Amino acid sequence: MVTEHNDEGRELSARQKLDAILKRLEDRKATEAVYVKLYPDTARAEADAADQRAARGESLGPLDGKIVSIKDLFDVAGEPNLAGSIIRKTAKPATKDAVIVERLRKAGAIIIGKTHMTEFAFTATGLNPHYPVPGNAYDASLVTGGSSSGAAVSAGEGTCDIAIGSDTGGSVRIPAALNGVVGFKPTHGRVSLEGAFPLSPTLDSVGPLAKTVVACADADAIMAGEAPLPLEKIELAGLRVGIPQGIVLQDMEEDVAAAYQSVLKKLEAAGAVFTECSFDTLINTLRTGPNKGSLTGIEAAHIHKEWLNDLSMPVDERVSVPLRDRLKIPASEYEALLAFRSELVKQADEMMAAFDVVVLPTTPVKAVPIAQVENDEQEYDRFETLYLRNTQIVNQFAMTALSIPMPMPERPAGLMLVGRNGSDRKILAIGAAVEALLSA
Repeated sequence: MVTEHNDEGRELSARQKLDAILKRLEDRKATEAVYVKLYPDTARAEADAADQRAARGESLGPLDGKIVSIKDLFDVAGEPNLAGSIIRKTAKPATKDAVIVERLRKAGAIIIGKTHMTEFAFTATGLNPHYPVPGNAYDASLVTGGSSSGAAVSAGEGTCDIAIGSDTGGSVRIPAALNGVVGFKPTHGRVSLEGAFPLSPTLDSVGPLAKTVVACADADAIMAGEAPLPLEKIELAGLRVGIPQGIVLQDMEEDVAAAYQSVLKKLEAAGAVFTECSFDTLINTLRTGPNKGSLTGIEAAHIHKEWLNDLSMPVDERVSVPLRDRLKIPASEYEALLAFRSELVKQADEMMAAFDVVVLPTTPVKAVPIAQVENDEQEYDRFETLYLRNTQIVNQFAMTALSIPMPMPERPAGLMLVGRNGSDRKILAIGAAVEALLSA
């Protein structure tokens, strides 16, 4: 994490950093689209406590005094969990903080506020018709990606040190890639989902976004209930790297493809050992399996069944229409899909055993103008599909993955590092080594 200083070169205190950010947010209050709610009073108290510890030479760890935003689907005691939807404004208030929020606070993190998201975390382009559309951190006229849209922008624009999002099919990694920050999707089950509004309990993960891999690693460890130890130093020489062919490389924009090839050349020059591989068989098998592998939609439909048949409910049609279709699927077919996926997960793990990491573009295309997709359903559907295509492989086949920025001439794009189930710390360590290589 880069240390911030004042004009005299002195390191800013936690309170000074927080006050500067709050002033920045206050100045744009009339057009705020990144944060849905701020916690200035509790954040100031947390910042003051961090500064007092620092003055005594004490520390709660690497997150002590760091400013953290949380996605609008985590419980905060005393308020309803909106999950990006206006229909939940009358929901029963949470009685306690989500587990990850509680752990972050205990680690000394300063919770500044909740960030905007797509409704019920169901879509990946970043639009939510009920709230102002957040603009991309690189260029506010561009989409952010989703569903952790505000989270990525808050990390990219510097209104927090670390943002916390959720990832069911790419909802941390997609916006991380499009906004030029690091985003980590841990192995499912590594981080508690208690107090996080669900989308698909089988696929949901909670992950951080930040400007460095180390910052994400520290946040991940705290949220997983682990000690935030330094990452292992990884040597790139001899690293077994899988280079996927086929579907995941289709429809790439020229500069994304060029950046990807440049990264591969640097890795090869550093001594990494490449082997071609393919997810195509797994992808095509899933697509032709029970209900075309629509596990997210089926589970989400069950979660929302109480309101889905009420056509008057003010919910984004991009959410309500597909969920109503999935509500018709019988329990027996859902169980068959779970068993089918379980077998594919085993096959994927067997394939991944040959590699330390598999490397591919996070998304094949960069952020597009909001105006291009906001009122054109064909364009919206096209980019929604492209943004999700590579990332959702990781969730469907129970792996872990990290997205780090690739050097780009304009508009950010991400490099995705994929690892076997449970290899989270290894992938983060590899990510730190690749990050250093690309910044050299």
